[in-house]
Amino acid sequence: MNLQATTVTPLTYFQSLVAADQNFPLLESAAAIAQDEEPALDVQEVLATCDALLVRLKRRLKREAEPLQKLTVLNQFFYNELGFGGNANNFYAPENSYLNEVFRTRRGIPISIAVIWLELAQALDLQAEGVSFPGHFLVKVTLPEGLVVMDPLTGDSLGLERLAERLAPYRQRVDLADDVEDSDTPLGLYLQPAMPRDILTRMLRNLKEIFSSQSDWQRLKCVLDRLIVLNPDAIYERRDRGLALMSLGLNAEARDDLQAYVSQATDASDVDIIRFRLASIDS
Repeated sequence: MNLQATTVTPLTYFQSLVAADQNFPLLESAAAIAQDEEPALDVQEVLATCDALLVRLKRRLKREAEPLQKLTVLNQFFYNELGFGGNANNFYAPENSYLNEVFRTRRGIPISIAVIWLELAQALDLQAEGVSFPGHFLVKVTLPEGLVVMDPLTGDSLGLERLAERLAPYRQRVDLADDVEDSDTPLGLYLQPAMPRDILTRMLRNLKEIFSSQSDWQRLKCVLDRLIVLNPDAIYERRDRGLALMSLGLNAEARDDLQAYVSQATDASDVDIIRFRLASIDS
């Protein structure tokens, strides 16, 4: 009987984490993204860092603490004592999306800070969820007293007026782009809970945007590998990976992705351009 050892790569490890939506391990999956930068990174050590913070946090709470008290103590601990917040000096650094670095520096972007905050909040049995608000990821907590929507960078509670102010530039851009009125869309529709798969997708697309702007094709390809594992039907990610592979000179791999795109996205506005790029590979 021949037993063949299976090599676990950062990508196959990630794939095992995100295979099913049930019991989706958001913190572990998000932490694993940094293995593209540090293949030897021990993700379990990152999780242990969070566990240690949780132990310290729980010492500050009585067992019978009410949800509002839990939220108050959590925010005091997270923002004031630990000092988590935004990386104002270098907001677009890739490290802001790598949770090992966010734990180390306690600086990040809204979504990476939110992932850590949500892990702690949910461990306290708070009904906390992420919100894919346009332009700035938010978190919300449902309390007996009502709904609290927060900026994960500061812990500030955002009322309806401030949320509407934050939404206004997005609505204006949509109206201009689509020549339609979007102002009648209820604000509550923008506050729907984000599923873990969607949160992870948004994290990776932040990195995608950074590496695309830098023409860093190798790092972009790694991010797109993860996006395609996370969302196998995302044909536009296949297109973008194909173009990145072409830039890396990996034409055979690029051909597979671009052929998949032109065969599935037959009505896309750029399909003729991609066919032309495919022809350049074969010429």
